[in-house]
Amino acid sequence: MAQITFEFPDGRNQAFDSGITIAEIAKSISVSLAKKAIAGKVDGQLVNVQAPLTAGGKLEIITADSEDGLTVLRQSAAELLAAVVKREFPGVRLGRLAADEDGFYVDTEKDERQISADELDDLADKMLRVIKDNASVKRVTLSKDNALNEVSGDRYQTELIKTLDSDEIPFYEIGGQLVYAQVVAAPSLKDLKHFKLLSVAGAYWEGKSSNPMLQRLYGTAFFKAADLEADLKKRQEARERDHRVIGNNLDLFFVDPKVGAGLPYWMPNGATIRRTIERYIVDKEVANGYQHVYTPVLANLDLYKQSGHWEHYRDDMFPPMKMDDDEMLELRPMNCPSHIQIYNHHIRSYRELPLRIAELGMMHRYEKSGALSGLQRVREMTLNDGHTFVAPDQIQDEFKKILNLMMEVYHDFDIDNYTFRLSYRDPENTEKYFDDDEMWNKAQTMLKGAMDELGLDYVEAEGEAAFYGPKLDVQTKTALGNEETLSTIQLDFMLPERFDLHYVGEDGQEHRPVMIHRGLVSTMERFTAYLIEMYKGAFPTWLAPKQVQIIPVSDEKHGQYARQINEKLQAMHIRSAVDERSEKMGYLIRDAQTHKIPYTIVVGDDEVNNDTISVRKYGEDDSRELSMDDFTVEIMKDIASYSRDETKDDKTKEKVDK
Repeated sequence: MAQITFEFPDGRNQAFDSGITIAEIAKSISVSLAKKAIAGKVDGQLVNVQAPLTAGGKLEIITADSEDGLTVLRQSAAELLAAVVKREFPGVRLGRLAADEDGFYVDTEKDERQISADELDDLADKMLRVIKDNASVKRVTLSKDNALNEVSGDRYQTELIKTLDSDEIPFYEIGGQLVYAQVVAAPSLKDLKHFKLLSVAGAYWEGKSSNPMLQRLYGTAFFKAADLEADLKKRQEARERDHRVIGNNLDLFFVDPKVGAGLPYWMPNGATIRRTIERYIVDKEVANGYQHVYTPVLANLDLYKQSGHWEHYRDDMFPPMKMDDDEMLELRPMNCPSHIQIYNHHIRSYRELPLRIAELGMMHRYEKSGALSGLQRVREMTLNDGHTFVAPDQIQDEFKKILNLMMEVYHDFDIDNYTFRLSYRDPENTEKYFDDDEMWNKAQTMLKGAMDELGLDYVEAEGEAAFYGPKLDVQTKTALGNEETLSTIQLDFMLPERFDLHYVGEDGQEHRPVMIHRGLVSTMERFTAYLIEMYKGAFPTWLAPKQVQIIPVSDEKHGQYARQINEKLQAMHIRSAVDERSEKMGYLIRDAQTHKIPYTIVVGDDEVNNDTISVRKYGEDDSRELSMDDFTVEIMKDIASYSRDETKDDKTKEKVDK
């Protein structure tokens, strides 16, 4: 019989007969290992313990006490769920099933109606019954014809099996059901006790919006009950912070499918938050030497062909619009070509550099429907964009200024949980990047040198660069646990070359500038979503859509006094309002707290007689009696300080020595 050779993690090599299984290899090492083995890994690919092996390679035995072991447990849960669904709902069609770092899922489709969230607990009980009655998972193989006959009537399983280049198709027999083995499952379900079916959502078949929408059943699983409990608590916290839920509860924004997916409407409350952010950013940038501009959201397609966006980015751009004079107009995906036109409109001198141009620029991206999510992933967005044109010897200083400004902004918004990532091109896959090795080497070296000079910690990531140059990405995590890029600084030697940009140097000769792209706080949509989740909807006073709610005990007796207070506050540009609803006092106070208004003022007989107000701050149980003068001093200081605790260490100074 033919021999195959495996290399073990300790470097040892051993030959075995072709067709041997992981279970048999584990048993040849020790009986205890054979009992613990739940899967194997050959050249990085998970394999079932019962699957015959016909090729050697680097081999690992997977046990429960490993990261891969958790993956196998969750894949086993997915296979079990698929088996139970198949038994409980005859005629159901099964799409993809898989496990990931977040849990597991099974895609289903039924003719009459889809599986609802109300049925998840019942499905979970039936999964537990299978585990209790018969914890074994038997791997069987069918010929391709028999396999197709087994899944006859299920278009999705049929499609998956037809793509396989083999006449031995693996299935699992679980609880009396045969399920096509899309993933590796453990030989026993005895460890699958601590799981939870979480939710139901829609998912397009194979992720394409042109395909049917399936029903995706989500779940998660752990080896230990404590780990499951901790995960469920984390998920609950994430749900409470989900900007889509909070956005609905606080009436901040909505998306109407009648208008289009990924096109949010900003309600007055959300618009107030956004407007406050925009005014802050513009004032901050102007104070730091930026010149703000407005440029069109449409441009001739040739502009994006010249910039390279059409070549490298067209899949993320909307189709061009043909005008009556045959001009092709394109909704802009990026603002940089527009700012290049601003630079090129005049002859520039070295005395003007660094030339800093900024804009709250609206852009459009052709995002797939399945990727859209609230304000985080949209099709129309407004980027806090900026481009600085510098002489080569100004790069280091300008980079440091941009980074300092960025971290000042973070400090004001109380953001301190972020990391730096230097994003380079992939040296093994250079086709999608601008073809200039010298430029890339120079730019990447310069960016790394600047970070080293600043003494900041960072990670290096190949393949994450923009097509025109390397960049510094500021990475943070959303409340839902997803990592995203909050800000970027990018060096660009390509676009100044493509657009033939010049400045007249001190020597009277033309020189090529370098372009630095930067976004301090990403798009208004994504940044607002991030803040909603970070603050859990309880915005600091300076950002809150309504800063003060005034409640008269009796509108007849105290309404006039309440409205006088409101007029004084509004005259000071404080966002206040009088609650004139005819509801009980307790309800109105609770409602103000529910809507997370920073200050609630109650006025009754005592306040009218003493010319005072009763103030309750959000999150506090007790009210205080203050004069109007004392209150206005307090709230104006609160707003001016960005609601920061003055005793808190300045994180900006900790990260960068100005």
